[in-house]
Amino acid sequence: MSPARSALTWRLSLFTLILAAIFWLGASSIRVIIGNVLLETGTLEFEEYLPPDAEREIFRLLSIVSLVVIFSYIGVLISSIALLIAKPFPLREHGWLMMSAILFFLFVPVELFTMYLDARMIYLEFFTTADRGQFRELFIARVAALSGTPFIAMLCYYTVIGLAVFQPFRRTNRA
Repeated sequence: MSPARSALTWRLSLFTLILAAIFWLGASSIRVIIGNVLLETGTLEFEEYLPPDAEREIFRLLSIVSLVVIFSYIGVLISSIALLIAKPFPLREHGWLMMSAILFFLFVPVELFTMYLDARMIYLEFFTTADRGQFRELFIARVAALSGTPFIAMLCYYTVIGLAVFQPFRRTNRA
């Protein structure tokens, strides 16, 4: 690959990564806020005061936001791989980038599993006439997935932002 093409690939990947990450992390946070309405605080029990139609609308909103999460995560995954391939600097001198890549790629299996659960909810919403019980079951499976590992993953993703801003473990060549 020519140096000019490599620089273009690197910059385009970085731009796509930043844009997709904004949508992905933002939609993930919105999904948590929307889903929080359904459950009693600190439990996996559903709120009793919500009418069935309101609960069904919340599940619809969760399905729509999950679509944004899935597509933007795929964009982040593809652009991060392209960025690491086309980067113009070695990871050895940029420890922050290496740590960021490890934190991100460590949780790819977790994200793929939760995306599978999200895709099932999207399928139920848009392609079937599923009842409220099926959505409840799938929502609880999503919230309790992998014993809280998705929450730990979110904390790591926000740590990656801090690493990118402050860039610790960056080696400078001083002669």
